[in-house]
Parts: sequence; C-alpha cells; structure tokens
Amino acid sequence: MSPVFPMLTVLSMFYYICLRRRARTATRGEMINSRRAIESNSRALPINVEVVQYAKEVLDFSSHYGSENSMSYTMWNLAGIPNVYPSSGDFTQTAVFRTYGTWWDQCPSAQLPFKRTPPNFYSQDYVELAFEEPVYPTAVHVLETYHPGAVIRILASSANPYSQNTPAEVRWEILWSEAPTKVNSPQARQFTPCIKQIDFPTNLIRLEVNSSLQDYYTELDAVVLHGVKERPVLSLKTSMIDMNDLDEDDDEEKNGCEMDSLNKQFSVTALREWTTNGYFDKLPYELIQLILSHLTVPDLCRLAQTCKLLYQHCCDPLQYIHLSLQPYWARINDTSLEYLLSRCTLVQWLNLSWTGNRGAISVSGFSRFLKVCGTELVRLELACGHFLNETCLEVIAEMCPNLQELNLSSCDKLPPQAFNHIAKMCSLKRLVLYRTKVEQTALLSILNFCSELQHLSLGSCVMIEDYDLIASMMGAKCKKLRTLDLWRCKNITENGIAELASGCQLLEELDLGWCPTLQSSTGCFTSLARKLPNLQKLFLTANRSVCDTDIEELAANCSHLRQLDILGTRMVSPASLRKLLESCKDLSLLDVSFCSQIDNRVVLELNASFPNVFIKKSFTQ
Repeated sequence: MSPVFPMLTVLSMFYYICLRRRARTATRGEMINSRRAIESNSRALPINVEVVQYAKEVLDFSSHYGSENSMSYTMWNLAGIPNVYPSSGDFTQTAVFRTYGTWWDQCPSAQLPFKRTPPNFYSQDYVELAFEEPVYPTAVHVLETYHPGAVIRILASSANPYSQNTPAEVRWEILWSEAPTKVNSPQARQFTPCIKQIDFPTNLIRLEVNSSLQDYYTELDAVVLHGVKERPVLSLKTSMIDMNDLDEDDDEEKNGCEMDSLNKQFSVTALREWTTNGYFDKLPYELIQLILSHLTVPDLCRLAQTCKLLYQHCCDPLQYIHLSLQPYWARINDTSLEYLLSRCTLVQWLNLSWTGNRGAISVSGFSRFLKVCGTELVRLELACGHFLNETCLEVIAEMCPNLQELNLSSCDKLPPQAFNHIAKMCSLKRLVLYRTKVEQTALLSILNFCSELQHLSLGSCVMIEDYDLIASMMGAKCKKLRTLDLWRCKNITENGIAELASGCQLLEELDLGWCPTLQSSTGCFTSLARKLPNLQKLFLTANRSVCDTDIEELAANCSHLRQLDILGTRMVSPASLRKLLESCKDLSLLDVSFCSQIDNRVVLELNASFPNVFIKKSFTQ
C-alpha cells in the first residue's frame, strides 16, 4: 500500500475535525448565515398574492387636535383612502395630534416625569387602526402630509377586532421602532420603514408618535398595510434550522429590556463558584438601594433572581415609590399587578396609562391592587384606561385618601355617572378630564368639594351643557386654580369669562382654543388681560374676533406671557404684534397661522427683530 493513502486519510480526518470544531464554536451570526445559504438553495413554495388595504376604522387614540363632533383634524381621518396626499400643507382633512415640540413641557401645567422610564421608550401619543383582512405584514406605508417624522414605532396585534371570539391572550409585536429624528422638510412624504416579519396574521396596527422634535403639528393622511394571507414558509429542506436562534431577538423585545442575558456575562463555572453574595453584603444597605434605583422595573425583576440578598433589595417597597408601567403597556395584566402587589405598598406615584385594554386588566385585579397599594398614593395616571368603570373610580375614592393628582385623559369609555365619585377626592390638586364624558352635574359637585384644585383640564368635554355655570363655580370655589384647559368648549360666553377672571386671579395658563362663542367686541379678552397679570400661556386659537386692542392689552398687562396662539384671526396687525413682542420679553412662542394681515414677509421681519421668539406661520399648498 502506497504511503500516500495513509497520509490522505490522516489529512481528511484532520479536516473533518476542524470543520466540527468550527461548527461548535461558530457565532450565532455565522450559523444563521450558513443556514440562510442553505435556504437560498432550497426550493421555495409558491408566493402568496399580496393584499393592499387602507385602514377600515380608527379604533382608539390618545389625543387629537380636532373636535369630538366633527371630522376636521381628527384621528378618524386616517380611515380610508388619502384625502390630501400627495399635497403638502395644513389641511383639515388630516389626522393631527394635540401637541408638538416641547412647548407643552414648558407650561405651568407640565408635570414632572417619572423616574425609571426606559431610555428606549419615546412614545407620547398613539392611534390604533383596524383593517378588513388579517395578513402577514410585508410593508406599512404612512402617508404624512405636513411636518413628517413623528412616527417612532409601529406595532401589530394578534387580536382581530372583527372576530366574535375573545382571544385568551393578546400579543403585540413591534414591526419597527426608532428614536425620534428631525426631518428638516415640512413637505409630504410616504414613510415606509423596513418592518420585521411576524408569525401571526394581523389586521390591527398601532402607530406611536413622538412630536418633541417637530417644528409644528404633524399631519397624517392615511395608512396602507401590505401583506399576504398565508404565512410565508420554505420547503421541508429548511427544517434543519433551529428556530430558537432566529427568535432570540423577538424574546428580547418581549422582555422589554436591552439587558444582555446573564449567561453572556457569567459562565456556568463562575456561577457555581459563587457560594456567597460576593462583596455586596459588605456594602451599606442604603448604597445598594441607591445603585438599584437606576434600574428599570424589568431589570429589578431579573436582578431579584440572582441571589437572596439582591432579591431582598429588589423587593423593597422603597424601590417602587415612583412606578410607571406605561412603557410596558403591552404586557401588563392582572398577573403583573399581582406580582408587584407586595412591592408597591409604599407607592406614591403610579402610572398605568395605556395599560389594561382588551381585557388585560380586570376591574377586580385593579381594585385588589389599589386596596393594598392605594394608601400612600399621591399621583395616579390612567390615561386611555378603557378597562375603567364606575367601580374603579369608587375604589380610587375609597382607597386613595391622599390622592392629589388624577389623570383620566381620553378615558372615553367611562360612563357619566362614574365621575360623581371624584367629588369625594377632596385633596385633589390636579384633575385631567380631557375627552371624557363627564356631565355638568358631576363636574359642579367636583368643583364644589375639590377646592384645592390648581390644574384642571376640561378640553373636548362635550357633555357639559353650560360652561358659563361651570366657570362661575370655578370662580367661586377654585381660588387656587393656576392652569385651565377649556379647549373646544362650545358654549362659554363673556359672562363665564368674567366670573372666571374675577375669581381665579392666580391663573397662569388658559386655553380657550376653538371656543367660537367668545367675541372680542364684548370686552372678554380685555378683561382677561387686565385681571390675570400672571398669565404665561394664552391660547385663543381660531377666534377670528381677536383684534389689535386685545393684543395691546396683553402687552400692557401680561408681561410674563411666554406662549400666545392667535391662529386664524383677521383683525391683528403687524404693529400690535411688534408692540407685544417689545413688551413681553419672555415670549417664546407666537402662532400667527392663517392670520390674514400677517404674511410671510411680516413673519420674516419679526423673526429678524426678535430672534428668540418662535413665530409659527402654517401654510396650505
């Protein structure tokens, strides 16, 4: 036998061993790439026909610029085919959220942020859209017609809003997510991010937005969902692929945290050698608590599983004084609240906004949580909490004796009679009832008994019949009122304004935007300027009667004014605006959109003379 053959045999065995070793030590990315190479050579099954559909219905949203009784600037404009696109500009037929920029964070009504908010949670508003047919998404197109760039997250749900069967579990998967970015052009665009494939069909899409970098209101016209009816699959030759490898990223998103797996940080051998708590038990208790205070809630829950000492620290109620569960809205349910129950006995600030919808939180689960954790509660955020009913508000009134701030913004499913229980919360200093069904009788009772109120939002509360009576009660009972939102209240007159200005002279912020019954000729705006010298924010949006006299009175009496919106007036001249800008040195925002006497040339001149003031001038193409 020739000596060459044994040599070849040895080389072959060596080569085989090297291949096996490389296969064992290959990174996950290399393994997936090699498997994708196998996939590319395999025979694919027939391609599904792609379904293209516009939103059939708007199911839910957190806010909108428009009225509850019309279509102008409302989220409902997102249903159906485009109304405006590809035109650019400010159009009433589009969907517009309530705020933009950071202006609302700089107002007297602004609230302190919650600690421990995950750094990758940017969402400020949302809208949920239903489509006719469930599909496996291949693309989502968002048609933006004015100041694009606010959409920062797109999600898909496993729940079919048109199905008669209630699912045992509702899954939400992130199709695409990105930090807020500045788009320099206000022109229309079709936004088509690269989305992730999911393993279930969907006809429920959710857009989340952050408008903090926008120069003006973002306007959306339509959303298009592309998808296939059958789940895309490959032939049986690809069965060798380990789906656990491919789904690892999905599991990390479900965990809602970017913390790497402990297995990546510590080897199994090292963990076995750690028979004690290391050096942690040498540190003062307070120091460990301080270190842990910088962790998010999911991180605390993970860390609690590492050792008994850290379990004790992570379960200490002092770690949960301020608890915001809004960033984890898609995963919060009765089980979550039960798990947190023993840790939240000292909670003072609690944010459950956006959580619990579609049966995730039950009335009994919420009530049980508050009965244990409500004693020390000072601030409770429940915006868009559609699981709430009258029983929930009754429990809040009974179990939260120290409550000072209550946010029920866009809880539009709450029945009118539920609001009667708020009158029992006599320590309230802040109450947000934006887009709720609160009625006049309940509101009068609230104002009568909650005399400590400093911040009150009644924007878009369409069930109130007589706002003059409400304003009169505020003037008589709410002497400490500092901020008041009456956005789109339809029937307040100069009589109500007079009562309000006389009784609530500490007011620093007043929103009278889109209040059509107020007329400058009655002297109501002059009265406001003279009696409310502390005003920092005044919105008179879309009141066509505002005139030079009103602007001059503001200039003479409201030297602390920072934000003024007079969009849509025909009676204000450049001269009065210049006088205002010269007198109000702190003015930083001035909206003169659609003011017929203030053209682009005037805006440029004023910008040159007052560079520290952001003068907004909207346009329609």
